[in-house]
Amino acid sequence: MSVEAQQGIATPRIPAGLGGLLPALILIGLFFVVPVLALLLRSVTDPVPGLQNYAALLGDGTYARVFFNTFLVAFVVTIVTVLVAFPVAWMLAIMPPALASILFGIIILSMWTNLLTRTYAWMVLLQRTGVINRGLMAAGIIDQPLPLINNLTGVAIGMVYIMLPFMILPLVGTLRAIDPMTLRAAALCGASPLAAFRRILLPLSLPGIAAGGLMVFVMSLGYFVTPALLGGTSNMMLAEMIAQMIQSLLNWGLGSAAAFILLVVTMALYALQLRLVGSKRAPGGA
Repeated sequence: MSVEAQQGIATPRIPAGLGGLLPALILIGLFFVVPVLALLLRSVTDPVPGLQNYAALLGDGTYARVFFNTFLVAFVVTIVTVLVAFPVAWMLAIMPPALASILFGIIILSMWTNLLTRTYAWMVLLQRTGVINRGLMAAGIIDQPLPLINNLTGVAIGMVYIMLPFMILPLVGTLRAIDPMTLRAAALCGASPLAAFRRILLPLSLPGIAAGGLMVFVMSLGYFVTPALLGGTSNMMLAEMIAQMIQSLLNWGLGSAAAFILLVVTMALYALQLRLVGSKRAPGGA
């Protein structure tokens, strides 16, 4: 019998199952919690203790414009990505498996292509003498080249293309899980294709839309390469501003405050998505 048992001292034990999670918890603590706490501490202590960095970000019109550009582009990119990705995902869900695998591989392959290369390709396509403007002018649709680069329009176009796979992947999984007999039953009951889509297919696909939409929106908020190359300095977004503050201006306090605001918004959106989607799933799982 051990000394602790003889003296009646309770030996603390690790709860069952926690031992296997301990390495992961340590990694999360070291590489996520500690950096976030350091970021928060830097934002309220540099250059002097206080909330002056947050006051400057939220009270200055220049910074407010950067926040507006960031959330506007993220919102537009998310909406357009959903509208484009939904029919593609539906096509992949209902087509023969062999053909669907080929198209699915092409979509995945686009994700493996270097991001900088894809962005430079869009710079060539969107410029005033690019393929898009020349094609529209040759078709007689426009008389003068459209300004599709060095503005938020070019940023949105390039980011929608890059974000499409991240929206298609969760949507395909959700749509494939829907029983086709449900739509056939609706058609036999006299429902029009639009009514079947609005009352059956769309509600059942909302979890995939919510998951993909959140992923696209959050990634769009923090994107750097595409906005920097397609948007220019006059249409700066939050990630560009943070990089400029830290790398060029060496203003760690203001940059840390901006990064922490972005993190808080991201976590709040994730919590909202969990609450909304979870509340819709709860009655079905009961």
